[in-house]
Amino acid sequence: MDAGNVAAGAPRGVEAGRGVTWWSDAWALFTKNVAMWVVLSLLMLVIYIVLSVIPFVGAVAATLLAPAFIGSWMLAARKLENGGTLEVGDLFLAFKDRLTPLVVIGALLFAATLVIGLVIGILGFGAIGGLWAGAAQHSRGGMMMAAGTGMLALLIGLLLGFVVALAVWFAPALVVFQGTPPIDALKASVAASLKNVGPFLIYGLLYIVAAIVASIPLGLGWLVLVPIVMLTVYVSYKDIFGPPPAA
Repeated sequence: MDAGNVAAGAPRGVEAGRGVTWWSDAWALFTKNVAMWVVLSLLMLVIYIVLSVIPFVGAVAATLLAPAFIGSWMLAARKLENGGTLEVGDLFLAFKDRLTPLVVIGALLFAATLVIGLVIGILGFGAIGGLWAGAAQHSRGGMMMAAGTGMLALLIGLLLGFVVALAVWFAPALVVFQGTPPIDALKASVAASLKNVGPFLIYGLLYIVAAIVASIPLGLGWLVLVPIVMLTVYVSYKDIFGPPPAA
């Protein structure tokens, strides 16, 4: 499959049960080198903690670089699967020659986040104002309308966030493996996700269970869950777009 085919959006649909297989395949890849996957997760966590203490700039940088870290994870997964040895520097593999298109995806992600926040903020502010006005006028109808506006803001925020998640899921992998341009990668990711609602639904339900379990022991389970989730992106990409080309 060449970059043109991917950009045109030709992902294949898979059975709903593959949503379970993605977890088992990711686990198998994770167990090939548990220690290094955890180390890479911790290193990424430290980087994001450092960025989080830098007002505004840190948050922007974190969003811009997120696709680059995901892309690096995809390359590291392919490397290990093909018999290579994981190294600390693998967390930055995509920074070498794919950084620009991945940062473009990050910029679009940041812009989408701002738009979602703006929409929710406007509707939410209107809902709060309506509640105050309704309470002041003892108007039950006005308060119910304001509450409805608040629910609408929440639903719109969730819907927009869902679309953004679909767009970003496969996009970094498409960039690093196929050289797909950022916009085309985002479109192909959405098309692939919508074509595989069944497996993603099952995957999502299992994720909720895994997240709850990971949070029980003081959140320490996330040291394992984070790398596994990243690896599910890789195995789901392989399943839907085909094996990535050899390095």
